[in-house]
Amino acid sequence: MPTYVVRVWIPDRPGALGAVASRIGAVRGDVVGIDILERGAGRAIDELYVDLPDGDLVDLLVSEIKAVDGVAVEDVRETDGARDARLDALETATALITCSTTAALLDVLTARAVSDFGADWAAVLDDVEPSLRAAEGPAPEAAWLAAFVAGGSSSEAVASGAAGPDDLAWAAVPAAGLHLVIGRSGRPLRAVERRQVAALAKIADARWVEL
Repeated sequence: MPTYVVRVWIPDRPGALGAVASRIGAVRGDVVGIDILERGAGRAIDELYVDLPDGDLVDLLVSEIKAVDGVAVEDVRETDGARDARLDALETATALITCSTTAALLDVLTARAVSDFGADWAAVLDDVEPSLRAAEGPAPEAAWLAAFVAGGSSSEAVASGAAGPDDLAWAAVPAAGLHLVIGRSGRPLRAVERRQVAALAKIADARWVEL
């Protein structure tokens, strides 16, 4: 039975999510997980993990969800099963704090960032030189990333992780004098994901100090 992640914009009002779940049930879908990515301005952005008996039902599923008043579907993608974000976070933290060298720490940091966020790439930037200390996937050149980080640092909202370009997120690893930057096309990075990137960088920073 295939599982799909459906990212939806839902009115932040009682009963709206239940109405969406009812529409999913109408096409024999089963909601097996929910991640709340962002809330504000009367709307919530959720990712619903939905088991479907047949992949041919995806178009019908989307049509049914869109039929709920005020609901929009941002993205649908197939996945290998319902994701437990809390377990992912614990496994990533464990992988980071058990690294025995700084080089291994940066390699694990970029690899887990790509995995946890479904990113196209992740890089650790030393912006003093500038140079890439580690990278996973087709990361942009260091000079471009350094310019992005410098520009983002001038904005309090971007620097705090509260906002930023849809396809990029970054966070400082201050003890190491580094920055973690991730990129993802097709699905905008939302507020909760930006906070998670910041938390990931803080764990790596604490381990760097220990090493």
